[in-house]
Amino acid sequence: MAAPPKWTKPPPELINLFHAALPQDPSVEPRTMFGVDCAFVNGNLFAGLHQADLMVRLPETEREALLALPGARPFEPVKGRPMREYVVVPASMHADRRALARCLAKGLRYAASLPAKKKSPRPKSRR
Repeated sequence: MAAPPKWTKPPPELINLFHAALPQDPSVEPRTMFGVDCAFVNGNLFAGLHQADLMVRLPETEREALLALPGARPFEPVKGRPMREYVVVPASMHADRRALARCLAKGLRYAASLPAKKKSPRPKSRR
């Protein structure tokens, strides 16, 4: 049996691009998930990095429009298990910072329209 492909960290250029393109909105919560940079609003993930990909969560019509661009594809962190509502932003959009910023702003607006996630209480320490 072949070994699974090795997981890689996002390149520093992509991390910098991601942070530069995030909406300058006080509701944006940048944080890490599984060791990579992501952005949340009201506890809902709306954009993030995965290996060499930048993904965004969009409503259906915006998702379809983005998927029509060459290089865009459904976000599938595990082969055969796509995450619904998430699309990998095509690499061509990385060079157009305004277009990327608009795309992430659409993701923010969509995720902000969803019900807020409740913070789960931290488990009590067993000492």
